[in-house]
Amino acid sequence: MPASTPKPPRIAVLADSDTRWKWGALTAGRIAPGASMEAGPGRPAQAGPREAAAAGPALDGFLLRGRATPTPRQLAEVGVPADSLREVTAVEFLRTMADKEYDVVVLALVGGGVQAMLHGLKRVWEGRTRRPVVVTGYVGVVYEKLADGLLLRHGADLVLANSRQDAERFAAVYEGVGADASSVTEVALPFLGGAAYTGAHEPYTVVFAAQPSVPAGRKERTYLLDRLVRHARQHPEREVLLKLRSKPGEHTTHIEELPYQKLAQRADLPPNLRLVYGHMGEVLDRTDLLVTVSSTAALESLHRRIPTVVLTDLGVREVLGNHHFTGSGCLASWDQLDAGHRPEPDADWVARQGVAADGSYDTAFDAARERIAKLLAQPGGLPPLTPYYTPATAPGYLPGILARHHLGPDGSPLPGAPATDREPGAVREIVRRAARGAYRHGVQRVAPVIRRMGEL
Repeated sequence: MPASTPKPPRIAVLADSDTRWKWGALTAGRIAPGASMEAGPGRPAQAGPREAAAAGPALDGFLLRGRATPTPRQLAEVGVPADSLREVTAVEFLRTMADKEYDVVVLALVGGGVQAMLHGLKRVWEGRTRRPVVVTGYVGVVYEKLADGLLLRHGADLVLANSRQDAERFAAVYEGVGADASSVTEVALPFLGGAAYTGAHEPYTVVFAAQPSVPAGRKERTYLLDRLVRHARQHPEREVLLKLRSKPGEHTTHIEELPYQKLAQRADLPPNLRLVYGHMGEVLDRTDLLVTVSSTAALESLHRRIPTVVLTDLGVREVLGNHHFTGSGCLASWDQLDAGHRPEPDADWVARQGVAADGSYDTAFDAARERIAKLLAQPGGLPPLTPYYTPATAPGYLPGILARHHLGPDGSPLPGAPATDREPGAVREIVRRAARGAYRHGVQRVAPVIRRMGEL
């Protein structure tokens, strides 16, 4: 009698922006029990029987409604498919988790969102003999609010660390406050991959990876654009690309008040300088030199052994995030680049950052997969979720975090919490679009004007 085909694991991913959807969905494919690294980013594969390999994990995607909810264009650019994908409020998501059964739930949210969902999930799963494994983590480099963000994520079964250095830092924070640190699990960024750099392209291509909020000020952003223009003029034989994350009116993980597109409209761009969108991996396929202030794109580039520069022009400062790259060998200025400098990354630093340029990326998610498989097989199921923050340990902080997602101190929906799945669809969509448009107008037009007036 033929052996039965293993049932593919069922995974739910809740994300609040395009970048977090990319991280969450790709992570889901990497950590699913039985998954392998063979297919590369965006194409999670399954090891084992051929039928399971064809099926892969069943992935249901949920986009948390808010200021950064990705547009269809952003989702298409990310290019990570799901078996289902819909927009929800926090209360809707919790209701779905109460009604449906999953093996793994990935929370790809800001820290406050993760904390709210942990308390909400704890409540909706009360009395269950079995519950899913809950996983969370960070989209990229963790260079600010380390303790705050980590403690807001405490309570998940796995808190993923993208590097050896992060795993050590995460465990130290949890142990330092007396919290259980066993959830910290070392992995790597799930979107690393692509062919290794083998030499210069024709034409030689320089890419500046822009960031929505770093730097934030007009003067600094104008300076960076001017230096990019100057580099293009000094090297007319090169192709110079300004890689943008989103179009005006779209939001990603961070708010962008001064899009480079608008600054570029006032600049006289040389013919060899172009603004580009699209998947970062595809842009890196033709990159000879990656330049950024502190973007996670630097780690993608280093993984592929592409020459990578983290700019020092605006200083090496925590607010910029480029302080994370001290010791990397990648710090340099535009003056140095214009003069022909090419950085040599420090091998020890690269190894500690989860870049895995040495080929170890193939095994980077093994520990997470093994841990999830053991948790799912645990006799009697898993114990209730136990976040570090409770109404007893943080009575002046936690209620506000939960209230922002319309949850009470016990994780239950507050009176009057939106139940938008019961409202007429067309009306809900019109109201939602109008509200989001008003918010973006306020962020991108009104707020900068008010700030300038305050500086007079």
